[in-house]
Amino acid sequence: MVSINNLQFSYSKKATILDQLHLELDAGKIVGVLGKNGAGKSTFFKLMSGLLQPKKGTIDILGENPFSRYPSFLSKLFFVPEEFELPPIPIRTFITSTSKFYPRFDHRLVYELLEKFDLEDNVNLKGLSYGQKKKVIIAFALATKAELILMDEPTNGLDIPSKDIFRKIMAGHFEEDQLIMISTHQVKDIDTIIDHLIVLDNGGVIYNESIFDLTQKYDFLKVQQLKVSDTLYAEPILGGYKTIAPKQEQEDTQVDLELFFNALINDYKKFI
Repeated sequence: MVSINNLQFSYSKKATILDQLHLELDAGKIVGVLGKNGAGKSTFFKLMSGLLQPKKGTIDILGENPFSRYPSFLSKLFFVPEEFELPPIPIRTFITSTSKFYPRFDHRLVYELLEKFDLEDNVNLKGLSYGQKKKVIIAFALATKAELILMDEPTNGLDIPSKDIFRKIMAGHFEEDQLIMISTHQVKDIDTIIDHLIVLDNGGVIYNESIFDLTQKYDFLKVQQLKVSDTLYAEPILGGYKTIAPKQEQEDTQVDLELFFNALINDYKKFI
């Protein structure tokens, strides 16, 4: 599905954003892509969608070079950027005119998702708030059934009930031949829907594993007192600490993605 080798990109000679990045991903995953501000998450998605050209290295997605922007490639990809513009037309007109570019588009699904987001299809996009437009583009993206869907900060602009709806529709409308990648700073918005984690830092991928593997390797616990010898990482909370420790519990513990991300940024070599 996705094969990236020795990828390098910079906006200027002085600031390299991505450097010698390698990544292999198969279909059948919902992937969370995390990183600090400036780590290159948005740039990475633009490179994967062909909006930017690598300085060095190769990107192969579904057997094609994204930067060639062939219709055969674009019909299999949908990119939801953090900032976007929609035309001043009714939602139904946008769906009718744009869905033609996606051979697997599910018209029943898009209207089902709009209803869940409490949006009428006769409303003009021009009059919608940023959050409402975000709901439209998310619904449309999932309805394309594209083999690769990239979402950059999809929950920005959504209120708390809408974020809950987002999680439910993401979990319920996913095909095994699809790969969905979600970049976000709002880790708690996606921690229950992703099954794979990628972390970018220092220009490359510092972590790339399934959530299942995390549960088999580590315990995520809340304790009153720290046992330094058994603790890989800890953060203070009211009444004690949140900790990551090598797996000892018989039952799997709930992965704390935010805690794990902070641990990786602090010292990722402990976890590879």
